[in-house]
Amino acid sequence: MTVESTAARKPRRSAGTKSTAGKRTTARNAPGTDPELVQLLTPEGQRVKNAEYDKYVAGVTPEELRGLYRDMVLTRRFDAEATSLQRQGELGLWASLLGQEAAQIGSGRALRDDDYVFPTYREHGVAWCRGVDPTNLLGMFRGVNNGGWDPNGNNFHLYTIVIGSQTLHATGYAMGIAKDGADSAVIAYFGDGASSQGDVAESFTFSAVYNAPVVFFCQNNQWAISEPTERQTRVPLYQRAQGFGFPGVRVDGNDVLACLAVTRWALERARNGEGPTLVEAYTYRMGAHTTSDDPTKYRADEEREAWEAKDPILRLRRHLETSNHTDDGFFAELEDESEALGRRVREAVRAMPDPDHFAIFENVYADGHALVDEERAQFAAYQASFADEGGN
Repeated sequence: MTVESTAARKPRRSAGTKSTAGKRTTARNAPGTDPELVQLLTPEGQRVKNAEYDKYVAGVTPEELRGLYRDMVLTRRFDAEATSLQRQGELGLWASLLGQEAAQIGSGRALRDDDYVFPTYREHGVAWCRGVDPTNLLGMFRGVNNGGWDPNGNNFHLYTIVIGSQTLHATGYAMGIAKDGADSAVIAYFGDGASSQGDVAESFTFSAVYNAPVVFFCQNNQWAISEPTERQTRVPLYQRAQGFGFPGVRVDGNDVLACLAVTRWALERARNGEGPTLVEAYTYRMGAHTTSDDPTKYRADEEREAWEAKDPILRLRRHLETSNHTDDGFFAELEDESEALGRRVREAVRAMPDPDHFAIFENVYADGHALVDEERAQFAAYQASFADEGGN
């Protein structure tokens, strides 16, 4: 498997199945037609100037560009391995980030160590940037733990399955550090589907009123499972911030350099006491919502192909090559590193021990509870019944 091959993988369409997405989505997602989109690298890898955001990436060196490329490639390789593991029965479910690497790596590398991240369940690239071992992300999806890492060890909260609720957690945390006088910032990740949740609207309200140092980073990948964005909102998502009294900006979510610049700008505002910002990273989910989903049932091949032409990894590679910032040796070494990561992930997942069956009853109440004790005893009796059957 090459480091970029997963971008070109096309979901199989069942015989006789036709998509109803066709004309509706192709026009909506036409590449390069949005004048409000912040873009620093074109899909062809050409650097374009932006008077407002260039200064936030002015110091990025060729070595750092290669680092961003490495981050995206290894994140994609990990994601592909996790998808394969689920297909082979090693994971119960997996939410792929395929196509969203630039949004996650660009924003993730804009953060300082003392900033705090509140993710959903697809931010594998951000976790990579925060130093979370990728194998730790898989325990929950294998059903052997409830997270797998210490949130305070990397200032990266556990994955949140309840859609949109982490934005409230982020807002409250941001309000707290502001009262403590810290100059760090908070970032909350969510998707276009979550933007329709009431929790997100409440978060916008409280963060604006209390001037909380939080960045709301929405990865608009165009589809909330099978619902396109146009069925969720009558205006571009970033414009919703206006109604709450803080700025919103739409950035090309397939442009890692633009995502880095815009997130740095938003974090700077937060640290300077200027309050929240909504960043809409306009990107695309190349694969399924999760491995339980079949996107060929609701979207057109033409739409996906249009976005494959804007692939974030190929875009930066073209820029590196045309700018003479790298050579074939770099890509070859990265290919070897990528394959080694895939092997390590596979071995680590298969070596994960089975969970303690009674761990679910721990830490439910701080001081214990009679009902929990009763349920634990009932479960113990249930487990013991299998041992009795084996003895007979």
